[in-house]
Amino acid sequence: MSLSPASFEDAASIAPGAHAVGAELALAIASALALLGYIWVGLLRPTAAPGEVVVRRPLRSVPPMALAWTAQFAALFIDISGYGLAAPGARFGFAPALSMTAWLVLTVYLVESRFLPLHSVRRVLAWLAAAAVVLAWAFPGESRPTAASPWAPLHWVLGLASYGLFGVAVLHAALMNRAETRLRQKLATPGGLPLLQLERLTFQFVAAGVGVLSLAIFLGWWFTPTWRWDHKNLLAVLGWLVLTGLLVGRRVYGWRGRRATRWLYAGAALLLLSYAGSRFVLEVILQRGMTGGTA
Repeated sequence: MSLSPASFEDAASIAPGAHAVGAELALAIASALALLGYIWVGLLRPTAAPGEVVVRRPLRSVPPMALAWTAQFAALFIDISGYGLAAPGARFGFAPALSMTAWLVLTVYLVESRFLPLHSVRRVLAWLAAAAVVLAWAFPGESRPTAASPWAPLHWVLGLASYGLFGVAVLHAALMNRAETRLRQKLATPGGLPLLQLERLTFQFVAAGVGVLSLAIFLGWWFTPTWRWDHKNLLAVLGWLVLTGLLVGRRVYGWRGRRATRWLYAGAALLLLSYAGSRFVLEVILQRGMTGGTA
């Protein structure tokens, strides 16, 4: 039996389509596994009674959390890179950005929870991650065949990293506010972190986030032929100014407590609106796809 050149052409035309179907199936399976794992963790009840100190990590949630974390990374890799999908090039919408931020926050949490008592936020993070997985599954974004510059991927990676760092800072700030409230009410905080340690960790993540965000904004300004003060760039710079002002206020005026966390929440909200918010308006409300450039 011999194959003609036309048979090879037909096989070549079928193969990419089958490959794309396989990639979409892998994306769906990874997203489903991540969702189920996070729901499992979110439904688990605390292993200690109210007021009881949790001495050992609750092991029941470790395997499903690890599975969900791994599956979410696989889904993000396929979704953002566009590997094997029908449309060529990377695709990066508001929902994958939120999902990647949640995944980065969970990554830091999984590392910190091995050394610090952070069990009280496990279920909250699991539900937030589950919501992010659903959003990324429902709104994957449009493909971006070309980038405006070879430096554009680094700009996007740095922007994502800053999202994750500020997300972790917000998490620690929320824990710090909770610890401060319980301290004022003279309530015990079993299994919690000391207030000063939470404060130190919060500002360490803020400082790291400001440094990474500064590099991302500089790269975006450097490789963009004509800098535009659109909503995304304006909100990103405003967020950078607020968070940098927080660090300056901390160093010069000794800001701490709720004044500092209010600045952090405001700066993080501006950054969230700068990319995720603007892409949400374009992709969902206006139903416009991705275009070239740095948007």
